[in-house]
Amino acid sequence: MSGEATVLAYHAPEEQEGLLIVKVEEENYVLGQDFGLEGNPWSQEVFRQKFRQFSYSDSTGPREALSRLRELCCQWLRPEVHSKEQILELLVLEQFLAILPEELQAWVREHRPENGEEAVIMLEELEKELEEPRQQEFSACVCSE
Repeated sequence: MSGEATVLAYHAPEEQEGLLIVKVEEENYVLGQDFGLEGNPWSQEVFRQKFRQFSYSDSTGPREALSRLRELCCQWLRPEVHSKEQILELLVLEQFLAILPEELQAWVREHRPENGEEAVIMLEELEKELEEPRQQEFSACVCSE
């Protein structure tokens, strides 16, 4: 008998039912939270943040902490839907964004790329846009001389 089952065995039946109801409600809440958000890059970002921001102090012990991390990781990476390659791409994208300067990181996150290649294309286009005014200024300076 697990530690949790042992504790439950010493509670009155009403308390056991209350605990079970709470667990079912929590499970439904998590499922309801994910409902309608599948495949949405915004929801992936929310789940990624929940996974990354989870703290040991948010749990009652090591087993619950590990279990919660697994749950949050699955909500973020969705292994039942994504291939290994897609999951690796999400992890590489996250690390790529983490190494960018803060301003660029925020800008790219706002545009919600689905993979690293999309993020690179966005950044390259941004670089081009930022270089064009400089080239125009340079041309204006050269022409006026």
